[in-house]
Amino acid sequence: MSEWDRAVASSSSSSRSTLRMGSNPNRNLASRVPSNRTVRLGRVQPQAPGHRTVFCNDREANLPVRFKGENEQEAWNRPVSPITNVAPLSLVLLISLIKEAFEDWKRFQNDLAVNNNMIDVLQDQKWESIPWKRLQVGDIVRVKQDGFFPADLLFLASTNPDGVCYIETANLDGETNLKIRKALEKTWDYLTPDKASEFKGEIQCEQPNNSLYTFTGNLIIQKQTLPLSPNQLLLRGCSLRNTEYVVGVVIFTGHETKVMMNTMNVPSKRSTLERKLDKLILTLFATLFVMCLIGAIGSGIFVNNKYFYLRLDAGDEGSGQFNPKNRILVMTLTMFTLITLYSTIIPISLYVSIEMIKFIQCTQFINKDLRMYHNETNTPALARTSNLNEELGQEESRSSGLDLYIVLPYGAKDVNPFGIFSIWTQVEYIFSDKTGTLTRNLMEFFKCSIGGEVYGNGITEIERGIAERQGMKIQENRSPNAVQERGFNFDDSRLMRGAWRNEPNPDSCKEFFRCLAICHTVLPEGDESPEKIRYQAASPDEAALVIAAKNFGFFFYRRTPTTIYVRESHVEKMGKIQDVSYEILNVLEFNSTRKRQSVVCRYPDGRLVLYCKGADTVIYERLADGNNDIKKATREHLEQFGSAGLRTLCLACKELPPDVYESWNEKFIQAKSSLRDREKKLDEVAELIENGLILIGSTAIEDKLQEGVPAAIETLQRAGIKIWVLTGDKIETAINIAYACNLINNEMKQFVISSETDVIREAEERGDQVEIARVIKEEVKKELRRCLEEAQSYLSSLSGPKLALVIDGKCLMYALDPSLRVMLLNLSLNCHSVVCCRVSPLQKAQVTSLVKKGARKITLSIGDGANDVSMIQAAHVGVGISGLEGMQAVMASDFAIAQFRYLADLLLVHGRWSYLRICKVVTYFFYKNLTFTLTQFWFTFQTGFSGQRFYDDWFQSLYNVIFTALPVIIVGLFDKDVSASLSLKYPELYTEGIRNVFFKWKVVAANTYFVIYVLMSTVYFYLTILVVPIVALFGDFVFQGVQRWFFPYDYQIIQEMHRHDGDNGSRVQLLEVGSQLTAAEARSYAISQLPREISRHTGFAFDSPGYESFFAAQLGVYAPQKAWDVARRASARSKPKTHKK
Repeated sequence: MSEWDRAVASSSSSSRSTLRMGSNPNRNLASRVPSNRTVRLGRVQPQAPGHRTVFCNDREANLPVRFKGENEQEAWNRPVSPITNVAPLSLVLLISLIKEAFEDWKRFQNDLAVNNNMIDVLQDQKWESIPWKRLQVGDIVRVKQDGFFPADLLFLASTNPDGVCYIETANLDGETNLKIRKALEKTWDYLTPDKASEFKGEIQCEQPNNSLYTFTGNLIIQKQTLPLSPNQLLLRGCSLRNTEYVVGVVIFTGHETKVMMNTMNVPSKRSTLERKLDKLILTLFATLFVMCLIGAIGSGIFVNNKYFYLRLDAGDEGSGQFNPKNRILVMTLTMFTLITLYSTIIPISLYVSIEMIKFIQCTQFINKDLRMYHNETNTPALARTSNLNEELGQEESRSSGLDLYIVLPYGAKDVNPFGIFSIWTQVEYIFSDKTGTLTRNLMEFFKCSIGGEVYGNGITEIERGIAERQGMKIQENRSPNAVQERGFNFDDSRLMRGAWRNEPNPDSCKEFFRCLAICHTVLPEGDESPEKIRYQAASPDEAALVIAAKNFGFFFYRRTPTTIYVRESHVEKMGKIQDVSYEILNVLEFNSTRKRQSVVCRYPDGRLVLYCKGADTVIYERLADGNNDIKKATREHLEQFGSAGLRTLCLACKELPPDVYESWNEKFIQAKSSLRDREKKLDEVAELIENGLILIGSTAIEDKLQEGVPAAIETLQRAGIKIWVLTGDKIETAINIAYACNLINNEMKQFVISSETDVIREAEERGDQVEIARVIKEEVKKELRRCLEEAQSYLSSLSGPKLALVIDGKCLMYALDPSLRVMLLNLSLNCHSVVCCRVSPLQKAQVTSLVKKGARKITLSIGDGANDVSMIQAAHVGVGISGLEGMQAVMASDFAIAQFRYLADLLLVHGRWSYLRICKVVTYFFYKNLTFTLTQFWFTFQTGFSGQRFYDDWFQSLYNVIFTALPVIIVGLFDKDVSASLSLKYPELYTEGIRNVFFKWKVVAANTYFVIYVLMSTVYFYLTILVVPIVALFGDFVFQGVQRWFFPYDYQIIQEMHRHDGDNGSRVQLLEVGSQLTAAEARSYAISQLPREISRHTGFAFDSPGYESFFAAQLGVYAPQKAWDVARRASARSKPKTHKK
């Protein structure tokens, strides 16, 4: 079989890899088995560089506990057992380890299932099935229909004609529309095992990278160099559709495939509350230090008093480590002891509890909330991260330093499931895309302009909504014969069923329809009949335009990599239908920078024609001189369409002389073969031919508002949130959308900063680019200053109107200049609504960052398309709409929802609840920890600062992680002040989060620290000191009283007998008697001395211990047995005299 040697080419940039056919086998290459595991037996280090396993070792709260584990290895400062102190941290680490191991086990099982999938590989001129994990670079493989590509493959051959195949990239970027790939014509024959075994050549390609949509390389075969592009690349994770099988060569395997190269270390977004929590814990560290310092100073003072019973001067009682004469040493050792003893002040289980709460909130509450479930598309809400739950907005988020190794199987940003849930109750600014976010992204061809004539009747939904809000009624007269299907809502009989032939401009109409049918990248599916065919398009706009061409009589029904087939009606004569094939020579694809798409095609008669469609600003710059009437009329029509809220495109064409085309095509092939800066060179070559165009007309597509958008925007505005719309539409379209969405109303004062002014037009007509830039910047500066002054006058008046700013992309480019940025920010922050028109994806991100960093406000961006990814990533919180433009926005987001209206539930219900719960959990933790620790602190004063513990070892160690863990979690999951319906009914409650009412430093310090913890813990301690002995001795006190009164012991009788005798001399006399009389004599004497009221009790005897108790009662001294023995011996030596009566 064919084998390849892979080596890095010797280029200075080291940006290429070379795969060469070699005679030696390549099986010595290491197998690149993709694995997502992060933990291996025998080690805990992760497999991805820069990863740190989440075992809470980076938490500030664990520092004292880790210190304790090392500190208590020394016997001299062990106030508690080392095992009980290490146990809490060990438990936390064990929980994290179990979680990591469980997730790793699931990843291992998934890896095992994927890597053991079978694939056909060419071996000994026949197909052999082997597991994916045994694939090597250079293997020639066969992938069958509906199968997945096991590696990144160079597409060689296909069973389809013309070497094409259809792939689905849903597992890569979420897009479900089929995409076409075409093999190089030189490799079409390598389809059978015999032919494939003869394949020899060399591939020069870029180094492995994570760009899913670019690929540059060359295939050198039969001494001919052929350029490679993404059209010849079959990526791992994609699946084969509508093709029996394809043959390809493995060029990247394992972790070098593009999908695996998108595996990345995702920085954890951290909420403001969590960052404040870190500061609060640092404050607790300072408190811990002060408490220990007080104890250490007290210990030094106490030891200096030299209490005799401590025997501090006894040389044989001390140790080499403890020297009471060295007060500095005593204080140091006490300091370390008290750090161990007081470390419970730091809540080590706080982060684990919060992460558990956030995770459950995400998986059980948000993801399963039926209020945010879209039934039509079967799409629930999805919390892709849990680190922003309670904030949804505040200061700029920064990386926590806790990097998570997350595998991104679809080529975009994935999430930390325990990470983001803390930002969203404090969102103050929302930046929203329009198309697909505020609108449905269900495009319908509604009107058009051809040769300066407008076609199409009807009233758009946006026009109707504006009229209703202004109290007007519009009556629509729709023709009963109007054709309507999904993607086509056009009502004008002048263009339908061949009637366009009778129009004054039939040739323009014919070119218009052909441009719609040819200039696109749509793929047809199903039967080749107008009723049953389905179109797979990269965007709904393209599909709507092709559907429009079909209804106008230009039915696009088949496509190959080189040819488009169109069934044309009524072209030559009325009612005649003919199939025409157009050879596609070049496709200059659309992107957000070019804002246009062009196709060079060859007619059956040999004519070469370039068709181009794109934004009006781009197309008008490239039009040939002349046809001024059509240009002017079309521009007016564009403004009318924009005012009705319609999306517009301009169509143009140009016939190419063969020699001009051949010269240009050589440059195009050279640029396409370039390995470096290919995209840039292709754009430069496209500029050479996309000029001198003839304007054909324009299209107007309606994109209706999503259900509930105006109500949702009104609710969010009542919650104190300001909403900015960033769109690529014209100013007129954007303003009307803003009116329809309740973003702007007639009561507002509008500031419009547009580049469509006479001064700027005059400068553009002169053509000096430097002069144009200078004029636009001066005009923008002048407008910003004027608007600021006017805004200040309105703001100073209590009855002034709300303000709205509308600015287009050209002016925004200069307004974002550092010299004008502050003026733009000041004006924007004083406006109730802001609409930015004609903006690029980069400008969307720049505007978001301007508010995020310049105003230090919490920002949220929401969008649905790839052009919104940069804006979503720039904001604190990113929300993706799972719409019709793929899943790139969703994969770059923190939260995903199906409709814009669900954003109100996400913020005002879940966000607010989460904020309240997390705040309460944090204060709950500090309450119980400080109360517990400060009680121990007060006890230290009663024990001479000796470090004696007030609680049992295990009770102290497990207090946080077990005994008080469940109540805190229950509060964090289920506590809420108002219901979901009331949260939406009174959105003003959300402003509490914006103002951070429940977690201000003053609130935490005053309520939590001084009032509750310090005061109450003092009372608790002394109350405990007082009550515990009373309660413990109360039962014995009752028993002793009853027993003493009704069943007294002998010594109790003696005590009663002499209770009234206060003469010390008699006590000495009694001692002498007790020392020399016999027991019988002492008994008789004692009875004679009994008070009359207890003389009936004579059953006692002076034996032990009653005899010793007798002396104790008389002397008033209580001492141990050893002391009594000494007393007897001393008494015997003294031999006192006996007094007889």
